[in-house]
Amino acid sequence: MISPIPKLSLRGINKSFHSKAGSVHVLNGLELDVYEQDFLSIIGPSGCGKTTVFNIIAGLIHPDQGDIYMDGRHVTSLRGKVGYMMQRDLLLPWRTVLENVVLGLELRGVPLKESRERALDYLRTFGLAGFENAYPRTLSGGMKQRAALIRTLICDPEIILLDEPFSALDYQTRLYLEGVLVDAVKTFKKTVVLVTHDIDEAVALSNRVIVLSGRPAKVKMVHEIDIAEHSPVEARADPRFSEYFNALCAELDIQTHVKH
Repeated sequence: MISPIPKLSLRGINKSFHSKAGSVHVLNGLELDVYEQDFLSIIGPSGCGKTTVFNIIAGLIHPDQGDIYMDGRHVTSLRGKVGYMMQRDLLLPWRTVLENVVLGLELRGVPLKESRERALDYLRTFGLAGFENAYPRTLSGGMKQRAALIRTLICDPEIILLDEPFSALDYQTRLYLEGVLVDAVKTFKKTVVLVTHDIDEAVALSNRVIVLSGRPAKVKMVHEIDIAEHSPVEARADPRFSEYFNALCAELDIQTHVKH
């Protein structure tokens, strides 16, 4: 059950980037809410500013104007409150799997024994037991992304940001890892924001999908995804899946005759 009180709110967000070629207005008074245990996807036309929204939430850049609220309180930064999982796993090649997944805990000063015990528990949960001393070069793409997901979850962030984390993987591995992700989100009761170009993925994973307009972007429409609790594979077989998929394609002016 999603709480009616937003976990995160963006209000009146404006952002422009300046260069020698001139100013580019990317976000125009953007407003959105993310709720506790929400799984929210953000889609929009190419170049509309999805990544800019994401980077503002992550605290990597600051808006020119507008306000950010977390749990109803005005904040100037969300650093330390969000976990960020990207398309590339970004595992450090000179560190073992165990050493990679405890990196965030190390930086926070968590004692090594406690970090290792916590990490080994996560590795067992995500099917990587026995690989704690392996190096990233010996792992498959899917195993690397599982390790990256553990590294994101182990620090217990309040919000998880996903930047197309499975887009570089083959379709079968993507479907498997989507299931792993959904199970983890439910188990650890996490709030998730996914930025994606993949409408199929957005419908299969999300409670809600926000559609951004063309640049300068604002929220064009919010779609509630009412598919019963089941796996992402089963979601794609739900009779309503194609209805949501086609509605979102129409929002983006994508012509499709795909049947799901």
